[in-house]
Amino acid sequence: MARTKEFDPDAALQAALELFWERGYEATSMADLVDRLGIGRASIYATFGNKHELYLKAMDQYAETREPSLLAQLSQPGPALPAVRALVRAFAAEASSDEKRLTGCFFTNTAAELAPRDRAATHRVELSWEHIETALHSALLRARAQGELAAGREPRALARMLLVLLQGIRVVGKVSSDPARVREAAEAALAQLD
Repeated sequence: MARTKEFDPDAALQAALELFWERGYEATSMADLVDRLGIGRASIYATFGNKHELYLKAMDQYAETREPSLLAQLSQPGPALPAVRALVRAFAAEASSDEKRLTGCFFTNTAAELAPRDRAATHRVELSWEHIETALHSALLRARAQGELAAGREPRALARMLLVLLQGIRVVGKVSSDPARVREAAEAALAQLD
């Protein structure tokens, strides 16, 4: 007869996500995971697989909880350009706040730490970036169709510029103690939408 799990796998996965987010993949040991999750090594392996498999599951969990709200923000009915501007400003505010800036974005951190030597992790990062770029592109297409964005502006190129800006904001925000650096860069990029 199979034993029942004596822990909540969802809570354990969330705890692993938070630990990987704080320390990164390489700096997190199995002993660290055992301590943080409060479950034995054998239970971790039986439920999630090895450390790398657990990391990938944590990435999937992060995508499931973070990306839908971002996509919803950009797909609201009505004017699209204010939503794009609000998103960019929110990234800049988060990256320059003392509370959020040191952790950064889990996917951006993964890209900096593991790409290109970890194909599975890089693939998940690419998928996330594709979702963001597609959401931005759709919003900018709507903005152009609604007359908010000049007819000569190219929504795909602008979406890609904003994606790269958002990722750069996350990286620079982790290191820079000058909040004006990311905020001024965000505003300069948003001026391209005028």
